[in-house]
Amino acid sequence: MNIGVMGARGSFSEQAGEQYRVQQGLTEASIEPLVTAEAVLSAIEAGTIEVGIMPIENSNGGIVIEAVHAMAAHRFVVQSMFEFDVHHMLLVRPGVTASQIKTVASHDQALKQCRMYLRRKWSDAEIEPYADTAKAAEDLGSGSLPETTAVIAPRKCAELYGLEILEESIQDLKFNYTTFLVAVRRSAET
Repeated sequence: MNIGVMGARGSFSEQAGEQYRVQQGLTEASIEPLVTAEAVLSAIEAGTIEVGIMPIENSNGGIVIEAVHAMAAHRFVVQSMFEFDVHHMLLVRPGVTASQIKTVASHDQALKQCRMYLRRKWSDAEIEPYADTAKAAEDLGSGSLPETTAVIAPRKCAELYGLEILEESIQDLKFNYTTFLVAVRRSAET
């Protein structure tokens, strides 16, 4: 079984997919990072994945607009929904200090969940929306983003992409839950 997730390797969606896999006892299932909601739902319709997992709402950041737009364009069945506790980290390339940061990049949802933190601590930095939190971390780690960029991403991304955690749990609210939707292919009868 293939479980497609909206996010790159290290994303909260991948972690939510892993949680779902364990809770459902799907030990043989593999997690496939598809980055966008559009890619997840297209794969569901094409039958290349059996289950799709994507965030649809956050307790602080609100609706995940990208997921809603993709959901309107595809045929699928909502199997279930579940919550996942999200803690954002501010990641930098090794050796980079706070005074060197000129840009903070991340997915729009992460930026919304950290907006007061960003106003308070990074009012002079350029805020750059990115396709995915983990993809931003991957691109920073590979050198595709300038070393003067910090990214907001999951803790797991520091290890995966050779980055350092400059600050931990920077989300505005201590309790920051994201609701994930589990999508499956629509049968011919439905």
